[in-house]
Amino acid sequence: MAIEANSENFDQLTAGPLTVVDFWAPWCGPCKMMAPVMDKLEQRFGEQIKFVKMNVDGNQEIAQRYKVMSIPSLVLFRDGEAKEKVTGVYPEAKLAHYFERKINE
Repeated sequence: MAIEANSENFDQLTAGPLTVVDFWAPWCGPCKMMAPVMDKLEQRFGEQIKFVKMNVDGNQEIAQRYKVMSIPSLVLFRDGEAKEKVTGVYPEAKLAHYFERKINE
């Protein structure tokens, strides 16, 4: 299960070698569509990638810091630094391919 982030623990959670932060909100339909995809990807890649969820409703300043303008958005962190952002709903296979590439970089 992805770790729930908040303003107090966000920097600590993203400090690892490879972290994916899922910016979402409970009222967001596309976010609900992505949730089972992210759960499957976490089961598959959980040993190599840390999965974190950030509810934008209570953490708008962090979403703004990483220029998250629409959700769902995935922000890839490497050693605490935001490297890439992917916005929208993606099929599991496409995200799996993306994660494999990032692990091997």
